[in-house]
Amino acid sequence: MAMTDPLGDMLTRIRNGQQAKKDSVLSPASKLRANVLEVLQREGYIRGYAADDSGKHPALRIELKYFEGEPAIKHVARVSKPGRRVYAGSKELPVVRNGLGITIVSTPKGVLSDAEARADNVGGEVLAEVF
Repeated sequence: MAMTDPLGDMLTRIRNGQQAKKDSVLSPASKLRANVLEVLQREGYIRGYAADDSGKHPALRIELKYFEGEPAIKHVARVSKPGRRVYAGSKELPVVRNGLGITIVSTPKGVLSDAEARADNVGGEVLAEVF
């Protein structure tokens, strides 16, 4: 059966990996996933990611980040889902935990954090929230 929400699957793998105190997790590769991981790395929520071609299909190895034994990501949730897409303009982008967290937005200028989208004055599909 085909996967209906590949991005939600990757976020769940990250959440499960951190709960199990793993150093890294594997997720099937795609451009959208790589772009979201780029935002997470820029904002300091993961140590990094790299392509992993050791298996049958291309994958992304995500290096998880911990601070004093606690996961750097306390909460990660998908906002726009396949059954209900959520869009926001640059002025209506949600603020997560009074600015302590980020919202990941897919815009015409690429996948950006909410602060970057506000600075570029672009809106788009609200993909996920992280804090």
